[in-house]
Amino acid sequence: MAIAKAERLMNLALCLLGTRRPLSKRELRESIEAYLEAGSDDSFNRMFERDKDDLRELGLVIETVENLDGEVGYLARRDSNRLPPITLDAEEAAALGLAAKVWQQVRLAGAASGALQKLRAAGLPEDVDPYEAHGALEPRIPVHEAAFEPLMLACRDRRPVIFDYRKATAARPEPRHVEPWALECWRGHWYLAGWDRDRAAERVFRLSRITGKVRSRSSRFTAPVPDVVTVRETVMSWAGETADRSARIRLRTDAGYPLRAKATSVRELGDGWDELEIPYGHGLDAWLVEFGPDVVVLEPAELRADVVDRLRAVAKG
Repeated sequence: MAIAKAERLMNLALCLLGTRRPLSKRELRESIEAYLEAGSDDSFNRMFERDKDDLRELGLVIETVENLDGEVGYLARRDSNRLPPITLDAEEAAALGLAAKVWQQVRLAGAASGALQKLRAAGLPEDVDPYEAHGALEPRIPVHEAAFEPLMLACRDRRPVIFDYRKATAARPEPRHVEPWALECWRGHWYLAGWDRDRAAERVFRLSRITGKVRSRSSRFTAPVPDVVTVRETVMSWAGETADRSARIRLRTDAGYPLRAKATSVRELGDGWDELEIPYGHGLDAWLVEFGPDVVVLEPAELRADVVDRLRAVAKG
């Protein structure tokens, strides 16, 4: 059974790497003997999807392409699956090992190990064990959101997605049609950057606000993917990190620690309240709303008005 599967995966990889055009499921089934022996279409489809996922986990970049007739095809471009010869010293190999070790506690462990295997094939010295180097360090990035894995795969495979998203100021989630570009972790939260088809603009989404399942689509991207995706810079701007003004707020004692970390000054008011001065920039009103009744904006007046308007919108539903 193991030999048969290994042979089947090898044959599928060779077909996808050897073609100059996308091959449909029907063509792949006719080209691989193990698929011809599948008892039914359902059995073949399950076998093919498992094999495709296994090859991707091993590091093969498989593209999904839809032709003009709406038929979906698959191919693995050689330029996307070839690494140039590389030379890594012990410190560089250790850094890669630490990066891979980040994912060993989540479902991406297989992908991380596959990436290291691919690096070995490209020239990583056999006598260097990146997992053992600096083993006292245990770097970890929390991944609690169920949307992370499907979005990570969609970013890798350049597949549009649909998900329900609840904004900080909205009572109900709304469907979003997004062409995902990149994921990034910032201050303990994961964010997705991509092209929002409904709004025809670049957007950043916080994964913790995605509700339900992420559904992928086989259509192609309609907007160009930028060479550099500045997820963190965008989130920082929206959160007021690039502020050039100050705001005064009242904050309940022992509440709102992210706000306290940003504060340039803190003064105890008594009766369970403190007064904080914090940087004020675009998007600060949306962030303050998340703290609900624990925050009261004192000044400036326009920030107070924006926060009140957002709270009223949430109350109306």
